[in-house]
Amino acid sequence: MTDEKSENGEVEEPAELAAEDVVGGGEQPTERQQEREQAIVDEPVAESEQRLAEASEATQDGSPAANDEETDEPADESDPDSAPRIKPEIPGMDLEPDFASAEDRPISYSEDEEPEADEEAEEEDTFSQPIANASIDLGADARYRATGKRKTAVARVILKPGTGAYLINGRTLDVYFPRITLQRNIRQPLETVGFEDRMDVIATMHGGGVSAQAGALRHGVSRALLEADPNLRGELKRRGFLTRDARAKERKKAGLKKARKRPQFSKR
Repeated sequence: MTDEKSENGEVEEPAELAAEDVVGGGEQPTERQQEREQAIVDEPVAESEQRLAEASEATQDGSPAANDEETDEPADESDPDSAPRIKPEIPGMDLEPDFASAEDRPISYSEDEEPEADEEAEEEDTFSQPIANASIDLGADARYRATGKRKTAVARVILKPGTGAYLINGRTLDVYFPRITLQRNIRQPLETVGFEDRMDVIATMHGGGVSAQAGALRHGVSRALLEADPNLRGELKRRGFLTRDARAKERKKAGLKKARKRPQFSKR
């Protein structure tokens, strides 16, 4: 379609386009379009811009700012909550512990549970106290004999009235057993009965070593006290004086160097 030229040389537009321009230029905006345009004009500014505008107006008028959160007053240094928190070098060092010490914390036990430490302490106190109901005849000719054993050591013991002296293979207790621990173990049976200063001990020993002979002597003295007063069996047994210690060295096995040690294995 070609454009027609007028007499003046101007290009004339088609009749349809000209009609559209006339109609569009003559139309007025509708009521809904006017409301949209007015809403765009009246659209509120951003919240930050509005706050800045309010703050500037407040400073110009000399009145305090409307928002209490953005006050320029300095924080109270005496208030620990308002002071800025400084990050510690070690995490958690600035925190206060929320627990009670052992002294402040009350200890409570249920009816079924009892403290084990108290039971052990009571047992030790009971064992340390001498047997009160021991009745041993201390006549001049009274002799009480027994045999004690430990490992391969054998001790034949004789108890008689005296001052608490020990004679072992013709030597005193301090000479035959220089170790204080062994001496204390040997004296335990008489101390438990309460006759440590009223009876003498005469013993003949052979076999075993020093520790084994001390255990055999203690076993022999305990069994001799049982011969003197059979009513002491319960207390002596409960303290472990009458129990024969069956521990001994394990025998060597054939093909082994000792009880369980094997010869070194050589692959080649």
